[in-house]
Amino acid sequence: MKQLRNNVIRAGLGALYLTGAHYLLRPIFAGVGAIFMLHHVRPRRDAEFQPNRHLEVAPEFLRAMLGHLRSRGVDIVTMDEVHQRLIERNFSRRFACFTLDDGYRDNRDFALPVMREFEAPLTVYVASDFAEGAGRLWWIALEAVIAKTSSIEAKIGDIATRFDTSTPAAKQAAFDRLHDWLRGLPGEHDTQREIGALCARYGVDQTAICRELCMSWDELKPFADDALVTIGAHSITHCNLARQTEEIASQEMAVSRARIEQALQRPAVHLAYPFGDKISAGAREFALAYAAGFKTAVTTRPGMIFRESADYLTALPRVSLNGNYQDTRIFPVLTSGAATAMWNGFRRIDAA
Repeated sequence: MKQLRNNVIRAGLGALYLTGAHYLLRPIFAGVGAIFMLHHVRPRRDAEFQPNRHLEVAPEFLRAMLGHLRSRGVDIVTMDEVHQRLIERNFSRRFACFTLDDGYRDNRDFALPVMREFEAPLTVYVASDFAEGAGRLWWIALEAVIAKTSSIEAKIGDIATRFDTSTPAAKQAAFDRLHDWLRGLPGEHDTQREIGALCARYGVDQTAICRELCMSWDELKPFADDALVTIGAHSITHCNLARQTEEIASQEMAVSRARIEQALQRPAVHLAYPFGDKISAGAREFALAYAAGFKTAVTTRPGMIFRESADYLTALPRVSLNGNYQDTRIFPVLTSGAATAMWNGFRRIDAA
């Protein structure tokens, strides 16, 4: 099903490009700017089974996007500047802002050097447990479990279910089913219990994954000292905030910010909601982020930034630079707002 959706999206982006429809929609839906969302930036990997491929782009793809924006005179700005332009209603020039979630080491090793080539700033949202080496990147742990075995058993509900994982296609199907099951569990402790059981059964060390992939506080300090880098908060545990009590959701936001500010000795006034879709962040979370004093908070809801976005500073949409669609032809489509407009039913603002 996910592969079908990816094919549909790819076809849609191609159709917008080939028909030139994005040129017609640009004046209406390009807005005043865009906040781009990334996770990993690193060289392409050869493995056939890469279920989290959508979360990574190659450095050359990022470089091409930056070149595209510069060639069109788009300002590449910080999140502070996005906030300033929105509250001042300063829309004389179009802008783009680059944000990266989670705090991966490849952001330092591969993304930052590319950004330096263009003197372009970036914001990295750090989950504080990841920086402490104690985080649980369960979607990556699930990939590791499936990658190493030819079959996998999981107790879904009260039923023990065995999945064939002997081929790349079978591994992908098993990943999709188990990923959806884990995301659909009632609480964060349920997700962690089940992925913990799978990791224990198949010999995958979640802590080792975190320490291998994520920057520690000691690494983040010099990284954050770079003039191009802004560090934002991304909760403590990277949980689905909408499924937490109001008290815990507030704590996830406030404590993550406090930990960052204490460790790095700099303000962390911008937030990214973990997962960030409608089932992970809604009106309550937007209000909690505002109450916690964040200047902005970004979602993963697709969309451009419009003048009206100034009224929804803790519910800002982003445009995903998705690893499944690393085709430079789509740059004009992405910046036109045509693709996100179609996704949103041609609504400019989706903050409910």
